[in-house]
Amino acid sequence: MEEHDVVIIGAGIAGLATALALNKIGMQSIVLERSHDLRTTGAALTLSPNAWRALDALGVANKLASLYQAFQLGHVTNLINGTSQVMSFTGSIDSGDMGVRPLHRKVLLETLANELPLNTIKFSTNITSIKSQDQDITVLHLQDGSVIKTKALIGCDGVHSVVAQWLGLAAPVNSGRSAVRGLALFPAGHGFKHEVQQFVGNGIRAGFVPINDTEIYWFITSCFTPREPEMARKPELILKEVTEHLAKDCPTNFLNVVQHSELSTVTWAPLMFRVPWNVLFGPAYGRAVTVAGDAFHPMTPDLGQGGGAALEDAVVLGRCLASSPGNRSSGMERYVKERRWRVAGLITGGFLSGWVQQGGTGWSGWMVKLFRDHLFYRFVQPWIVNAAHYDCGVLPEKF
Repeated sequence: MEEHDVVIIGAGIAGLATALALNKIGMQSIVLERSHDLRTTGAALTLSPNAWRALDALGVANKLASLYQAFQLGHVTNLINGTSQVMSFTGSIDSGDMGVRPLHRKVLLETLANELPLNTIKFSTNITSIKSQDQDITVLHLQDGSVIKTKALIGCDGVHSVVAQWLGLAAPVNSGRSAVRGLALFPAGHGFKHEVQQFVGNGIRAGFVPINDTEIYWFITSCFTPREPEMARKPELILKEVTEHLAKDCPTNFLNVVQHSELSTVTWAPLMFRVPWNVLFGPAYGRAVTVAGDAFHPMTPDLGQGGGAALEDAVVLGRCLASSPGNRSSGMERYVKERRWRVAGLITGGFLSGWVQQGGTGWSGWMVKLFRDHLFYRFVQPWIVNAAHYDCGVLPEKF
């Protein structure tokens, strides 16, 4: 039997950032992670100014920003008619922000973990059940037979969160789309400019993002579903599907990037999201228990805000708990109320953005493509970029 003030389930971005936020305000916690080490699925991600503000509040922004260069420009190429449009990211840099930068997921996780006290993270910990004991105690039963009691429980355990299920949040739904992602290695240098490249066509959206001079993160989204279950678990079969079918109309530079992939980084996954009204009105807290990150608001990756929203959650949750140290249930209630509308908007924006950029489906597809090709990148995309300038605020001093 162990007893802890705060238990966080999941050592992903949300879990580690939340533990760091609590440590910053003087609140001790432990993080339970079922894997045997830090999870690095996804290889890389791109963080916008809102995410860097959250990282600054956590005290690690400068450490990470010094390792990765900000983007100035991006290009979107229409695979049907060959036209190209330019996206500018310089506004966020000119305004004093850290801009839009790529980074390795592993580096982000390790940086957050290294800021935590020793033994904060307990690996290879599988939870079998969650129960309430009295009004202020939550009891966790683990697979090895041990029991943990806590005064506050925070679920950061991803899309299929056991904490979200225990609270009664509706399960995420499948968007009908999926994504293949990978990391390409060019030991002698890839030779591309440090610019984002995207390609849109009939039912697909692809792109690649240089991380540094030798590594490129790439992705492709579509309505593809593996014909055989084992395909989703075999990187070599996934790559074959991409090069021979999904990306067959993409330019040779994209195919060249895909062919340089490190097999261990190649993944396929369905794109899941929690419908906005469940986020707005569902039970996201109760009895000093709440959720953060994908456990709260899984979203499609089309706005590039999943990681950023998780970092925002950590700062806001830390601030709300600090404002009511004697009543953690009240602090969690304030946190959820502050976050609901923000993340519901990101979920909605991500779903619509992905649907439009991928070209829509069915009889209305030609109208969606018309809107995408002539209006979306010119008028809607700048609004999306501006939405990434959200400021989640700062953390108070230790209480």
